[in-house]
Amino acid sequence: MQCDYFDAGACRSCTLMGVPEQVQVADAQQRVATLLPSVPHWAPPATGPAEGFRNRAKMVVSGTVEAPLLGILDSTGRGVDLVACGLYPPSVTAAMEPLRAFVTRAGLVPYDVPARRGELKHVHVTTNDAGELVVRFVLRSTESLPRIRKHLPHLLEQVPGVRVVSANLLPAHAALLEGDVEVPLTEQTRLPVRQGSVALLTRPQGFLQTNTDVAGQLYRQVAAWVDELAAERAEQDDEQDDEQDDDAPLRVWDLYCGAGGFALHVAGPGREVVGVETSEQAVAAARDAAAELGLGEAEARFTSADATAWAEQQEAAPDVVVVNPPRRGLGERLCTWLDGAAAAGGARHLVYSSCNPVSLARDLEALPGWVPVRGRLFAMFPQTEHAEVLVQLTRR
Repeated sequence: MQCDYFDAGACRSCTLMGVPEQVQVADAQQRVATLLPSVPHWAPPATGPAEGFRNRAKMVVSGTVEAPLLGILDSTGRGVDLVACGLYPPSVTAAMEPLRAFVTRAGLVPYDVPARRGELKHVHVTTNDAGELVVRFVLRSTESLPRIRKHLPHLLEQVPGVRVVSANLLPAHAALLEGDVEVPLTEQTRLPVRQGSVALLTRPQGFLQTNTDVAGQLYRQVAAWVDELAAERAEQDDEQDDEQDDDAPLRVWDLYCGAGGFALHVAGPGREVVGVETSEQAVAAARDAAAELGLGEAEARFTSADATAWAEQQEAAPDVVVVNPPRRGLGERLCTWLDGAAAAGGARHLVYSSCNPVSLARDLEALPGWVPVRGRLFAMFPQTEHAEVLVQLTRR
């Protein structure tokens, strides 16, 4: 990938810029294998495009009303304009100049971090493969909302692919990307983004895997592994006593399910899938996506709860647990529960998707009741040392 910003020294976010993609992937595989020596077998890495792959841009707004900058901040807190960043697809980069013009037209004062004054902190843009967009304005207060509403029709004319617009309120002077309060500004509040075999319904405050191509491979891989586990269980049931309940569904939990990516990919006939996620908006989106797929609650059910507390409250563990925790990992309590469930003869299989191999390694050490079977690296973040890793474990 050629990047003029990198060559000029304006942006160094892509720490591996200039390293050939195959070398990046090979080095990542070596790092992951070294961190996770207990994984006995690694499938070939899953890769995708090395540029134009990011479906979401989170641009810091700086500069002035008359000359706003959309990009990042340097070490002094001053803005660096990155509107032509090659990580984003054409639908996102094409929206940047109209968004810059909208900042001026609506009189949105960029937030000055060193001075701690101004209103507009970030502009977030999310796209799907159809080029449709979600646009979010992260504001310090509601002061700018009337002007955004007044001039929004003009923006929608300039960028016809925009489907969802919202304002997010972040009053604190803090290194955060968004606040807790979201104000919808369009009738449509969610955008379908197809990843793998399912159209997920992303919403302004929702989690979405940033690399649509590689995320699709990740979801399909989990679905394939669960299919194999279901087939193995069916074979074992056939070999057991006729009095066994051969028609019992395969029970799967998807903890930290977000908008339902893993749950919706593994759901189907003969399965009982439950997705657990703290965000009520994400759960609502997952339920709607399940309905569009024709899945009833008996096949795919979603609940808003803390994953650890919810698991601890259940009377019995499922056959398969899928986990996709944040970067910090599962934590001591959930690892203790998972290990106890294994020792008590509950869950038989664990599929762990991690965006942080370091916390994954720590969690595997905290799960002595489980043994890794296989793993796979997913090159979700080209040009950086970050990696997504999938590991399948079975009960000892």
